[in-house]
Amino acid sequence: MSRIWIFILMLFAGAVSALQPGVNARLAQKVGLLESAFVSFLGGTLCLGVIVVLFGRGNLKAISGAAPWEVLGGLMGAVYVTCLVLAVPRIGTTAAMAAAIAAQLAASLMLDSVGAFGFQKLPLDLPRAIGVLFLVLGSLLVLRK
Repeated sequence: MSRIWIFILMLFAGAVSALQPGVNARLAQKVGLLESAFVSFLGGTLCLGVIVVLFGRGNLKAISGAAPWEVLGGLMGAVYVTCLVLAVPRIGTTAAMAAAIAAQLAASLMLDSVGAFGFQKLPLDLPRAIGVLFLVLGSLLVLRK
């Protein structure tokens, strides 16, 4: 898959991720905060289960060889979704997503600079640092009372 198609795919993923907190927050008004996060992950789990059965080419049995920290992605996702469900009704989707994205990019900048998880090491240079700083400052601009 070409880099441009991957970029387009991520634009789509970003647009979808802007919808998810609002949908989950509305559900939380009916079923509760933690319950809506649970329903979100249950729906995703069922959907991915069908996709794995139909199209999966990996080996789930190999999970026994994974390091404990390598299976924490679901826990991290649960924290993220639950925090968004809590934040969106209180500060709005834009402010919640801006804060989350700014923090994601700041953390990603640090992870890239050390080549975390064995991935390509990308230098922490001034333009990248300034870009992330602007995103963090921009996220504060959308937080209104």
